[in-house]
Amino acid sequence: MADLSCSPLPGPALAEADLIAFFLPMHTATRLFQQVVDRVRELNPRAHLCGYGLYAPLNDALLRRAGVSTVIGGEFEQGLRDLARRLSVTREGERPYRQPEPLISMARQQFLVPDRSGLPPLGAYAQLRIEDATRRVGYTEASRGCKHLCRHCPVVPVYRGLFRIVQADVVLEDIRRQVAAGAEHITFGDPDFFNGPGHAMAIVEALHREWPRLSYDVTIKVEHLLRHRDLLPVLKETGCLFVTTAVESLDDAVLEKLAKGHTRAGFEEALRTMRTVGLPLAPTFIPFTPWTTLAGYREFLRALVGLDLVDQIAPVQLAIRLLLPEGSLLLELPEIRAIIQPFDARSLCYRWQNADPRLDALCLSIQETIKRAERRWQSRREIFRKIWDLAEAGEFPVDAPMVSRTTIPYLTEPWYC
Repeated sequence: MADLSCSPLPGPALAEADLIAFFLPMHTATRLFQQVVDRVRELNPRAHLCGYGLYAPLNDALLRRAGVSTVIGGEFEQGLRDLARRLSVTREGERPYRQPEPLISMARQQFLVPDRSGLPPLGAYAQLRIEDATRRVGYTEASRGCKHLCRHCPVVPVYRGLFRIVQADVVLEDIRRQVAAGAEHITFGDPDFFNGPGHAMAIVEALHREWPRLSYDVTIKVEHLLRHRDLLPVLKETGCLFVTTAVESLDDAVLEKLAKGHTRAGFEEALRTMRTVGLPLAPTFIPFTPWTTLAGYREFLRALVGLDLVDQIAPVQLAIRLLLPEGSLLLELPEIRAIIQPFDARSLCYRWQNADPRLDALCLSIQETIKRAERRWQSRREIFRKIWDLAEAGEFPVDAPMVSRTTIPYLTEPWYC
């Protein structure tokens, strides 16, 4: 096992392998696959290549062209095991028949505890920054998939409104092993921790009983924060430090296009509720969409100041551009089909341009500004002011509320695709 995001290709192991499987859970991982697959085939031209994970079935044709023989999405473990067993009994010289495993499986599984041996130590990954200290972070999932059908989400084309739980004893043992390896904080990678609130709360309550000092963070939709607001104090009491929520936009018309299931007013209510509980909210946004206007982006920045969110948002969230991967439900919208260019296999998306070219130029300028500023370790508020000026959003409010940066926990690697 090797994590190519932070370690080199394991050449000798690859050269000897009969099966080489690439885990493709997200866009970034799939781009990394593109960078290394030719080298892998050079090292071992006889190996059977497999791509599995959320982005594998979405990019089935691309993977096949790259030499991948088996593509598995959804609940992939059974398919991987069956593939490995089938290859192990293939007679020498016999060519395995092509892909008997389903491209996407929703079969319920009895999971095994993840084996993380061979991966880099936890210190090689994102750390939690809190006050003037850092904590080592582990990662687990209590569930996969999602009940909801947000149009821009890459989970939806694969799971189609279904979600599957990971058995609680498996999740807790996974955490137990990571704590033994030095984890002081756990990130739950569920697309929405409250898809199954009973299952989720039982896990964090058990977590807190066994490790009272262990903290964690989760991702929860705005509508679930409102529907299950009675559970928020329990999150706080059991060690949750912050909740990530995919707000995406403060424009109700855009939220409707994305089928987010909430409004700006709903988000502001959720924000007030979270602040009453004393649980920080970490909103994510897609501020640059085909529907974004220059006036709208300026209003977006002003709204963040008015809501006292400047220090709670990773700067990259102010520069994210709508991604249209293969299979996106947004491709069903006539106005999207009218503006997209042919699929770009290199960037793994359909390219588009804003009707106002100033928006595309502004997005690029903001992205470059953020890169430079973060290399200089500038604070979120300093970067925000630079973005404010680039957008020519007007005079910055002198009395704008600003929360101290160090009081809000955050991961050193911001969450996004």
